Amino acid sequence: MNLFADMKLLVLTSLENLVAEGTLPAGLDFGNVSVEPPRDAGHGDMATNAAMVLAKPSGMNPRAIAEALAEQLVADAVVETAEVAGPGFLNMRLSADFWRAVVPAALATGNGFGRSGVGAGRKVNVEYVSANPTGPLHVGHTRGAVTGDALARLLDFAGYNVTREYYINDGGAQVDVLARSAYERYREACGLSPEIAEGLYPGDYLVPVGEALKEKYGESLLNQPESVWLEDLRDFATDAMMNLIRSDLKSLNVEMDVFFSEKSLYGTGRIEQAIATLDAKGLIYEGTLEPPKGKMPEDWEPRIQTLFKSTEHGDDVDRPVKKSDGAWTYFAPDIAYHYDKIQRGFDELIDVFGADHGGYVKRMKAAVSALSGGKVPLDIKLCQLVKLMKDGAPFKMSKRAGNFVLLRDVVDLVGPDVTRFVMLTRKNDAPLEFDFSKALEQSKDNPVFYVQYAHARIHSVLARGGNPADGALGGADMALLTQPGEMALIKKLAEWPRVLEQAAQAHEAHRVAFYLYELASAFHSLQHQGKLDATQRFNVEGDAPLTLARLALVRATQFALQAGLGILGVTPVEEMR
Repeated sequence: MNLFADMKLLVLTSLENLVAEGTLPAGLDFGNVSVEPPRDAGHGDMATNAAMVLAKPSGMNPRAIAEALAEQLVADAVVETAEVAGPGFLNMRLSADFWRAVVPAALATGNGFGRSGVGAGRKVNVEYVSANPTGPLHVGHTRGAVTGDALARLLDFAGYNVTREYYINDGGAQVDVLARSAYERYREACGLSPEIAEGLYPGDYLVPVGEALKEKYGESLLNQPESVWLEDLRDFATDAMMNLIRSDLKSLNVEMDVFFSEKSLYGTGRIEQAIATLDAKGLIYEGTLEPPKGKMPEDWEPRIQTLFKSTEHGDDVDRPVKKSDGAWTYFAPDIAYHYDKIQRGFDELIDVFGADHGGYVKRMKAAVSALSGGKVPLDIKLCQLVKLMKDGAPFKMSKRAGNFVLLRDVVDLVGPDVTRFVMLTRKNDAPLEFDFSKALEQSKDNPVFYVQYAHARIHSVLARGGNPADGALGGADMALLTQPGEMALIKKLAEWPRVLEQAAQAHEAHRVAFYLYELASAFHSLQHQGKLDATQRFNVEGDAPLTLARLALVRATQFALQAGLGILGVTPVEEMR
């Protein structure tokens, strides 16, 4: 049940009635008509912009349209008042029974409350993390992993067909560096001193890889030229790092559907096919790029390259896909990879990148637009940096990976639930301060605790009330819920299906975290009233019907909390320690 969608339908039906009676001209487009909560709650329950958006196409005064629409709306028992505000906005106050209907609806659907069909089964590929397979995941990857995973869960809950995907960057020079680094750890395992030259990966995480290489090869690779061992060690070390990365992700409750290897694009004709597809569209040419803006690199020189006309699809400059020496640029396999996604039949693509990939956004969108003929949208979510804090000051954790803090260290310190929730307390493109002391403190200022505490309190309230069955709760007399705090919680509960759909359509999972905090606040406020006034407690001695109605509201709230926490990948707790 989405009460906001129900009200929009009532507004649209009323507009159709105005057309039928000749008050409004025929043929009007109602696509931009919206029904939303007013910015100021004192103005009413819901507001519509119908008169404002229809004034110009109808050639009518917006206030005249609003007044006619108000007459139509108040004829329905759901609408108690409809008042024209300003140049033509219409504010509506709705009956309490209209709002109360959300409680039995939530009870009937359980923790699937709010689940939507807005996605209509559209196939969406969400690619996230995609870290180089050269070591364990660090705290920067954590935010991308949580953002992508929560977004995938959100889209799934909203009715999309979601594929979670990890792109293994195993086709570049970095995996050769990994192999050389692993070789030094192999030499160490053989009793020699490792020579960790500048540019190699110094982290201790490669020590077990060296030991495994010693077990597999003995000392047969010692003093052998790189040409003998590089390829084998590259594959061996990459597999070991991917196993480590999978373990890191699992510790954060993240699991992928697909791991796609960049290496599979080379020597298979897949890059050539993607570039040929662009060439057939007249988008590939030989040319010379303009010199870079700003400070000129000392080694820059104009040279003929194979270029993609990305400017024809919204980019600032055309982009090279092949170097002057005939080698592919880094961009070429990325084009081929996204072409592969398009060929797999996805209706939408979402990439979750680190903020350092900001320069890639326009070129990737241009490539996908060109390859799909503009039919497959690509949304790129950039995750800003995470700043580790403790007690308001920068927190310097140990860097066992050599030069960065591990994801696993953060999870081990605060747990996966806290890690995930905190990572979603800011929009992905805003910097995030992860304060370990705040993340663990038990106060209203800690959103993780505040939401979890609401769920645990509800569990306790229901237990004290005898844990009545949901069927019995659904049959309670909801008209008994009349207190201001009860109605405030009911109205906040009714927002959940709308928040869910809007968050899914905007690809913004953090909206769920914000909503859960607001819902928890409404619940805590209502329970506090019971402490001040015994007649407002959830379990009212001597009044079974009122108790049942209040427990029904509490249980419905619990279902919304469970649904939202499930989308965030956070386990609802039944008891706070």
